[in-house]
Amino acid sequence: MSPEGGCAPLSSMRVAVFSAPTVSARIIKQFKYSDEIEFLSQIKSSESPHSALIFGGDGTVHRYLPQVCSWKIPMLVVPKGTGNDFAHSLGIKSEKVAFRAWQQFCSGAKNVREIDLGLIRNGTEEIPFCCVVGAGMDADANARANRMPSWVRSPVAYLFAAVQSLLAFRPVDIEVTTDARHQKRQSLLIAVGNAHRYGGGIKIAPRAVLDDGLLDVCLVGRISKLKVLFCLPIIYFGGHTRLKEVEYFQASKVRIESNPALELYADGEPACRTPVEISLIPRGLQVIVPLERC
Repeated sequence: MSPEGGCAPLSSMRVAVFSAPTVSARIIKQFKYSDEIEFLSQIKSSESPHSALIFGGDGTVHRYLPQVCSWKIPMLVVPKGTGNDFAHSLGIKSEKVAFRAWQQFCSGAKNVREIDLGLIRNGTEEIPFCCVVGAGMDADANARANRMPSWVRSPVAYLFAAVQSLLAFRPVDIEVTTDARHQKRQSLLIAVGNAHRYGGGIKIAPRAVLDDGLLDVCLVGRISKLKVLFCLPIIYFGGHTRLKEVEYFQASKVRIESNPALELYADGEPACRTPVEISLIPRGLQVIVPLERC
């Protein structure tokens, strides 16, 4: 990458390519629109690529995030998954938009944006994430959705899994500690977002900004299951933050403990179990975005 935020000359453009198994070679090949772009299938430890292409959804991004971050290179997410919430948060709503951003980048445009990188600490383990971390009912819904056959997975399938989880899940004691607060309450779920959405468009953290140095925390306490069902439409648009059972706040660092221990899902993938500490690395991730989103 050039110092100005564009890309290296095409004569030396080495690109790491990662994809979900369901993405066809034809889709990937079209991004190698010049012979000067070299797609790397194997990368020597002594060299790093200039950029990375990730074809897939949030889970695919999460899987390859540690490797891309270790190289400190810009990446482009091509939305070819089920929910594609991270790509959509970046303004990349289709393969066509992603291709346009890639062409701009390869032409030397300054369309690399630095955003915050989420980090989960579980003992000595560190797990990076880009979108949202959830525990409680939403993590249970994620697990149910992930067990569905790949051909039925969709935002609607996630909604169906969420309703199943709502009927089965019981509130648990969740303890939250930040620099400004400490509280413990029976809760249905807790979501911590760097991005504002998950689950195929649910705006769980509607005020989240990718580069403000803050995590947005949504803690849902004891609430009637019937009320949740009636409120599902407003949850998709972020209206749940007005409910009296919902606490919504921002923090640079959050510690979560629970009784019993809860499984955490990060970017839609199983990550670890509570207790955990969640924080940010400010401007720790470089992403290629459409020029108009810079």
